[in-house]
Amino acid sequence: MGEAIHDVGTGPAWQRMLSGRRLDLLAPSPRDIDLHDIAHGLARVARWNGQTRGPYILSVAQHSLLVEALLGHLRPKADRHARAVAMLHDAPEYVVGDLISPFKACVGDAYKAVEARLFAAILDRFALAPPDAALLALIKRADRAAARLEAVLLAGFDEAEAEAVLGPAEAGLDGFAAWLRPRPSDQVEAAFVDRCRALGMVDV
Repeated sequence: MGEAIHDVGTGPAWQRMLSGRRLDLLAPSPRDIDLHDIAHGLARVARWNGQTRGPYILSVAQHSLLVEALLGHLRPKADRHARAVAMLHDAPEYVVGDLISPFKACVGDAYKAVEARLFAAILDRFALAPPDAALLALIKRADRAAARLEAVLLAGFDEAEAEAVLGPAEAGLDGFAAWLRPRPSDQVEAAFVDRCRALGMVDV
């Protein structure tokens, strides 16, 4: 587990990454963002607090791959920028973890500022412009479609419960069931890195 130091009031709140970088959560610098750190962390963060079927967790990295594929299905002409931002839409969770919605409701909005700063630094690191409202809405639609598939196929929801919590299902997504076979973290980590590189995100 990475060493973390928080000097209250004056010093940084940072985490040491496997790459050796020290990421300051209060003022994250793009130069301290590393693709392999993101992939490694997201491949080990569980969706649904780990409450999914199967011998492996459904990781945030695997969810991100699904969301990017769904975005391409919903908008076949989506450009590289849209797909890259979709791949990184949950990237701050490599640092802060995946807070489930009920817990977010308990703690309020304080976490949002930390996530927003991390997301901005991550986009800057890979020379990606911040998404506009239309792209954010499209990513949210793909994200919700992914969550609904996950809920029914892995997290024990029946269709009625999934519809009540996550809304109606998108049409024509039957072929995406194969994306919801949770895999070992090292395999998902490698797939995440490969897809990011294919979308033009490179290490420096």
